[in-house]
Amino acid sequence: MTRSEHDTETLIRESLDRLAARAPDGHAVRDALARSGRERRPATRLALVAAAVVVVVVGLVTGLQLLTRPPALEPAASRPVLAFSPGWLPAGFTEQYREGGPGLTPQTRRWSAGQASVTLVAHSTADPEWSQTALKIASIKDQVVVRGRVAMVTGDGGLAELTWLADDQHVLVARILGVPDARAVAQRVAGSVTATPVGVRGELRFGSLPPGLAERSALVRGTGPGDAGTELTAADPARPSVAVVRAVAGRDAPGVPGGEPVTVRGGEGFFVAPSAGRDAMVAVRLPSGRWLTVSGPRPEAELVAVANGVQLDPAPDYRWVGRATS
Repeated sequence: MTRSEHDTETLIRESLDRLAARAPDGHAVRDALARSGRERRPATRLALVAAAVVVVVVGLVTGLQLLTRPPALEPAASRPVLAFSPGWLPAGFTEQYREGGPGLTPQTRRWSAGQASVTLVAHSTADPEWSQTALKIASIKDQVVVRGRVAMVTGDGGLAELTWLADDQHVLVARILGVPDARAVAQRVAGSVTATPVGVRGELRFGSLPPGLAERSALVRGTGPGDAGTELTAADPARPSVAVVRAVAGRDAPGVPGGEPVTVRGGEGFFVAPSAGRDAMVAVRLPSGRWLTVSGPRPEAELVAVANGVQLDPAPDYRWVGRATS
């Protein structure tokens, strides 16, 4: 609790004590109510006073609870929950990437150690691309068992991929890269996975988007809290795998030359026109000193509008970035 909240709580409690001290005595109220005809009107007044005291006290208590209750986290596409976690990883690996989103967007977590990586991806069995995974696993010869379920494994040496159904709704894929005996590592990682959810809470949320677009994914990445950043993507719901607009917040300025001055979020930003292999982009330095960029194959005015509508979260959760486990 902050000092301000503590002072407010003290004032409210002192007010409650004063109200209680001035409240009419319960015996007096009962005696007044028992009186006959001509004393009924004062008794009514006493009852109304007592009821008013109760209303004020309840209101103050409710206000106190609202002041001291932790703020509820509003559900949003930009704050997805990733449903699975491994209980074991090779030594030296730290988590540096989380991504998820609404609908059929895959849930991805990645741990890295130099150039080596362990990636865990969860796909929905409602996705047509993954709906027949059980039949595919049953037809392949290279099978293993993961937590009592048949899985398929491919690769060898320093690269392996293991696929299995965690339940009727989720297909999980564990990818191991740059690790000796990757197949054995993939089996051990997969065998340790449980339905332990984690969240993705970055520093951005989309505001209004151009017509026909909806939020597709949110990701946080970095090697530690100091260099962590957030990226949001939006796409046409009819083609969700193709990102159309991308918003990124991070520590470093975009290294794109040739920008033209443009007003973004009430300050001076710049616009970079599209070129071969590169979308149009607007960028602006935020009051925090960090940079916001919005890019995509859209007109300058639309990108500026998206950047103006982006909401900044003053308390992103970057604590897990660079940790071995969360």
